[in-house]
Amino acid sequence: MTSNNLVTKLRDKKAKIGVIGLGYVGLPLLMEYANAGFDVLGFDIDQTKIDNLHNHKSYINHFSDEAVTAAMSDKADATADFTRVSECQALIICVPTPLTKFREPDLTYIKSTLSLIEPYFCEGQVVSLESTTWPGTTEEVVVPCITEAGVEIGKDIFVVYSPEREDPGNVNFKTNTIPKIVGGVTPACLEVGLALYEGCVGKVVQVSSTKVAEMIKLLENIHRAVNIGLVNEMKTVADRMGIDIFEVVDGAATKPFGFTAYYPGPGVGGHCIPIDPFYLTWKAREFGVHTRFIELSGEINQGMPAYVVNKATDVLNFRNKPLKGSKVMVLGAAYKKNVDDMRGSPAVEIIEILLSKGALVSYNDPHVPSIPEMRGHKLELESTEITKEVLIEHDVVIVVTNHSSYDFEFIKRHANLIVDTRGVYRDLDHNVVRG
Repeated sequence: MTSNNLVTKLRDKKAKIGVIGLGYVGLPLLMEYANAGFDVLGFDIDQTKIDNLHNHKSYINHFSDEAVTAAMSDKADATADFTRVSECQALIICVPTPLTKFREPDLTYIKSTLSLIEPYFCEGQVVSLESTTWPGTTEEVVVPCITEAGVEIGKDIFVVYSPEREDPGNVNFKTNTIPKIVGGVTPACLEVGLALYEGCVGKVVQVSSTKVAEMIKLLENIHRAVNIGLVNEMKTVADRMGIDIFEVVDGAATKPFGFTAYYPGPGVGGHCIPIDPFYLTWKAREFGVHTRFIELSGEINQGMPAYVVNKATDVLNFRNKPLKGSKVMVLGAAYKKNVDDMRGSPAVEIIEILLSKGALVSYNDPHVPSIPEMRGHKLELESTEITKEVLIEHDVVIVVTNHSSYDFEFIKRHANLIVDTRGVYRDLDHNVVRG
């Protein structure tokens, strides 16, 4: 199949789309393609996800069962059988790209996925990588894996890179309303990649290469990481000076140019901000560049959970209570408000530090009924219901995630002491301190 034939099939929505990895990126992509009129086949090694989709059940908090039902009605299917890759004309890879314990890129999931699907490549397919990674990954890792099958890139198989830009829980932007960056290995690959996404996304932006597309994704998240690091450092300074950093940011945000408001917090979480900057710092060393600015922001952000615990320790000491033996309620376990996503959540590290110091820790999160086992973390905790009696019996409540469902006035009325890391309580009272 020539690139022109594949482009025609994609534009006519006659091509079957395969989405590999049905997590926070892959599931919304599968749903959008199905809703746009494509036949879609989702792949995942987790049979539980497949079973949920077949039963029209959502396993991600901010997608309703009804939304899954609408997508799975007759256009979408899901499977753990990777031999069915041969049915698809487009394969979109949405698998995790974590860091190793040495903070180096871990492409295990990308490589294992390519190994799984390589035997079932067919002439005329397009392969798109959406996982965040270092500039050069598509050309240096993905292309060699594909050409081992004896195919020619740009003629037999078309390869593009199009970084995911999901923001879980953001009601203002959906997969189909966020502009899509696309870079191709060859001009023919780019033409096919544009056709792949134009049928599903409102605006597609082409760039000159896969390396540029890969770097764009890193810049977006490094921009956020650096600015969050800056405001977190400003918070520690403002705290020492007795200044409310949230009032400072609000005031600065009234300037209509030259300033973008970023608010401090207990650290950074999710699968992007804590990880992506280190993909670039690792790759930069290959070129003899030391990315000091990026690494400094990462150091500041990684230190915020310890800062929060120290703040809780200080305010308890002021009330003649040691942290050891004190009852501490952590409010919110997800990394951001109104989602169930625990990846990289600063709440996990805060809880671990508290436990290591002898605190008696409980947590509440309406979206996370129990804290799952994660890479490097194993906390066997169940969410505790928030009642007047529970709040009264805890020595301190630490607001880590400001879910909209929380009745913060009720919490303030009954909690003995609150460490607020999110600026929920702008009018500080006798039992509320900034954290």
